[in-house]
Amino acid sequence: MTKCEALIVDSHNLIPKLWPQAIKSIDILRGDGGSGTVEQINFVEGSHLSSMKNHVDELNKETLLYKHTMTNLDEKFKSIAYEVKFKPTPDGGSKNKMTTTYYVKGDVKLEEEDIKIGKERALGMYKVVEE
Repeated sequence: MTKCEALIVDSHNLIPKLWPQAIKSIDILRGDGGSGTVEQINFVEGSHLSSMKNHVDELNKETLLYKHTMTNLDEKFKSIAYEVKFKPTPDGGSKNKMTTTYYVKGDVKLEEEDIKIGKERALGMYKVVEE
């Protein structure tokens, strides 16, 4: 298992340790970490949000596919859905492809800056794991 795969499978334990400046804790509200699991991500004091929920839509360890949806976000987004596909590399690492779908509230217009910030946050977690 690569470091990035471990990040997905054991996220509730790893992320708060790897990113303590942003994530206070991750609580499993329902499930065992696999498909159907619902987690509450609790942010440190002073963050943009106090918490949000992560719904594991699909976790397939054989095909290395992880689909999840973030909810309970800010005033702009109803939810953000991610599909992450891991492909092992010969050196024991992995190449990752992430597709993100944003669902906005009402007539909110999705701005390029919103996408940029979201991408930086998502990639930031993977960079922390690789270090």
